[in-house]
Amino acid sequence: MATTTFSKEEKAAIKAAVAEKKAAQEGADAAAACDAAIAAMTGTDKDLAEAFHALVAENTSLAAKTWYGMPAYADADGKIVVAFKPGAKFKIRYATLEFQQAAKLDDGTLWPVGYAITGMGDAERTRIAELLRTAAAR
Repeated sequence: MATTTFSKEEKAAIKAAVAEKKAAQEGADAAAACDAAIAAMTGTDKDLAEAFHALVAENTSLAAKTWYGMPAYADADGKIVVAFKPGAKFKIRYATLEFQQAAKLDDGTLWPVGYAITGMGDAERTRIAELLRTAAAR
């Protein structure tokens, strides 16, 4: 019988999710938590997260919050549409933009919901803005 063992990083993310739920029940400022999560990042992750955060604000009406300790953005029903997963958090070589079930990206029977990102120039900003507007159905 196989056993499931969570990594240290996965355990930290689970603990963050529990803390987020408790904070929400106590009326904490979810947007401030998102800002703090971005501020705690370093290097490329921080630069990308800041740029992504700005693109979400400019192109959608999604609400900033955290999700498993990561910057995330929710629709009016509180469902996560997209999250920024920093590479350093899980010791991977790149950050990812991860669209969730609430994202309106459906295109036939196959479509991407995760994007690796290592830099953000004008072309990437334009493509991400398009994805965000579609995902948020704005």
